[in-house]
Amino acid sequence: MSALAALQVGSALSYLIALLVPALDAVFPVLPSETAIIALGVATAGSADPRIALLVAFCAAGAFLGDNLCYLLGRRFGPRVERRFFAGEKGQRRRAWAERSLERYGMPLIVVCRFVPGGRTAVTLCCGLVGYQRRRFVIATAAAGTIWASYSFFIGRLGGRAFEDKPWAGLLLAFGATVVVSGLIEAFRRIRSARSRGVTPPGTRRTRGPEREPAVGPEREPARPGRDRTHG
Repeated sequence: MSALAALQVGSALSYLIALLVPALDAVFPVLPSETAIIALGVATAGSADPRIALLVAFCAAGAFLGDNLCYLLGRRFGPRVERRFFAGEKGQRRRAWAERSLERYGMPLIVVCRFVPGGRTAVTLCCGLVGYQRRRFVIATAAAGTIWASYSFFIGRLGGRAFEDKPWAGLLLAFGATVVVSGLIEAFRRIRSARSRGVTPPGTRRTRGPEREPAVGPEREPARPGRDRTHG
């Protein structure tokens, strides 16, 4: 409880966390950026201080900086980035998905992948690797950072208000809600990806159309030039 109590609107620590954790999370995905922003929302749930808007702006700025750091890393250190983040068969599949989806959806993908586990880093790095247009990338990441920061922060505030006397319970509730939303987005992405590749999702049966009779069957020989096929 004392840790959450330290994350107040007037605390310099709150602004430092809001800016640095989302920025570094892009390169070091082990950092819990979403949890940190939710915690800030829970800790300030009972406050109506107008500086809350500034705190959310710091969260959005941190997310924006992290995304653009990934872009620059992919752009300037392509081979090293590929060895570090896309090594092995799994890494290659992740890059292939990101490149294919980026070509198909463009800016909306950059926004949506902010909410897909592991998708943010793969897509933003891939944008740098393939030389995605910088202006469009900046606009998309600015929108993504703003939406993500507002969503995470106010989910935290809702959880904090629901459990005013038990802020840790509010934190767990808010975190659980974001996990469910991210899971639904990931499930929808997998279904769309499977359909676009013509793969039947598990649990469903593929409807087969009428099969065409082969032109040359296994027991029939093709007519040879100069050979009469009728006898008698």
